[in-house]
Amino acid sequence: MIYLDYQATTPLAPEARDAMLRHLDGPDGTGFGNPHSPHKFGRQAAAAIELARERVAALFPSGGQVIFTGGATEALNLAIRGSGGSGAVAFSAIEHSAVGDTARDGSGHHVLAVDEYGVCDPSQDLPKDTRMIAVMQVNNEIGVVQPSADWHRRAKEAGALFCVDAVQAYGKVAVAEADLIAVSAHKLHGPKGVGALWVRDGIDLKQQQTGGGQEAGLRSGTLSPALIAGFGAAAHIAADRMEQDAEHAAQLWHRMRTLFERWELNGSADARWHGNLNIRKEGLDVSRLMSECRTIMFSAGSACASGSGRPSHVLKAIGLTDAQAKSSIRLGWGRYTTMDDIEKAAGIIVAAAKEQDQWG
Repeated sequence: MIYLDYQATTPLAPEARDAMLRHLDGPDGTGFGNPHSPHKFGRQAAAAIELARERVAALFPSGGQVIFTGGATEALNLAIRGSGGSGAVAFSAIEHSAVGDTARDGSGHHVLAVDEYGVCDPSQDLPKDTRMIAVMQVNNEIGVVQPSADWHRRAKEAGALFCVDAVQAYGKVAVAEADLIAVSAHKLHGPKGVGALWVRDGIDLKQQQTGGGQEAGLRSGTLSPALIAGFGAAAHIAADRMEQDAEHAAQLWHRMRTLFERWELNGSADARWHGNLNIRKEGLDVSRLMSECRTIMFSAGSACASGSGRPSHVLKAIGLTDAQAKSSIRLGWGRYTTMDDIEKAAGIIVAAAKEQDQWG
């Protein structure tokens, strides 16, 4: 089996797994404490969370705080709804549904266009009542990197907050300057079920779920020391390996481009994270391809929309027809992918696609 679906989720880092095990029961069976309890077990758990918070915060800009959440979807909901007030949320046409659906559910929204390469131009018009701009840093489907610095400046000029979905960027590249930044642990070799919202100092948010208010009065619920410790360990390793991981991803990208040279690339070839290849082949039956390549784990578009039967809204936004969108596949790799992995996988996928050409 060869895993090439890193945009959906990443393999758990051994360091993250070890950190989690220490806070499930520990070597002496005392690591299960509630971090909000005042006794020794609770204090030990709380200390583990604060260490992890420091490690997670190290990958964000300075001048803000980390609020742990159940994942990036919760973090984005807190950012968009919690910042409240009247006015429109302007978001790019290729945002994750955690942004798009949440913005549409508010007091007003405006969709920002992207070009044929998936890039969202910061010079386009905004509604006069824009209160927030949300443009993700790296797209989860086509890997395109947005001009986040320019969007940050545009938001400041408009008197709006700038919110960034940095799920695919965090731990891989320097995170963009923003007011609110959402990330998820399982996209950088951490565990599923935990994420964070980074909130710039001075930003006033309102809690969206009531209860104990354990996270700075913004997020209620007992924190999981195991999940958060795993997140912290993954962030710590990512900080040390960021340059090395990026170089490795780029080497695999350039090889993949030659292996799939007759396929059409979706999205920009230049403004892109090199751990993603979204490609299409005219007439390709992707369902059949995936059935015939069962030893290769890859995606037909976004994993979050798989099974819906609808063409990817991201591929539609860059101008692809329904047929072109449905003949596209997404391949993703990272730290634990080898050159041998991608060469074997590409050989299997290309051969299966050629078989479709032969038999129609």
